[in-house]
Amino acid sequence: MSLTINVRETADATILDMSGRVSLGEALAELRDSIREALAGDQKNILLNLAEVSHIDSSGLGQLIGSYATVTERGGQMKLLNLQKRVNDLMQVTKLLTVFETYTNEEAALRSFGKKK
Repeated sequence: MSLTINVRETADATILDMSGRVSLGEALAELRDSIREALAGDQKNILLNLAEVSHIDSSGLGQLIGSYATVTERGGQMKLLNLQKRVNDLMQVTKLLTVFETYTNEEAALRSFGKKK
């Protein structure tokens, strides 16, 4: 199963609804390009909705970290929404939950972009 990405724009963030597997290959290029396109506009905040993502491999984790760095460098924030148990466990084992803010509620996630740390 490949990765499909549906892009939605809100006042607070660009939401990428992702479905499939984030793994080595075309999926990573698609994710990278979708984030770059979102940053090319006025919106600097990205919310990755991973509700339909069943698997992330090490290359996928690398892409998430690289994208996080890119978004942060440009003054934006990147947050994760609706992690499935398997993906959440992976993020916990790799200690990436200390890097990414994660949410289970889209409204709460979008509101969080308005708050500056």
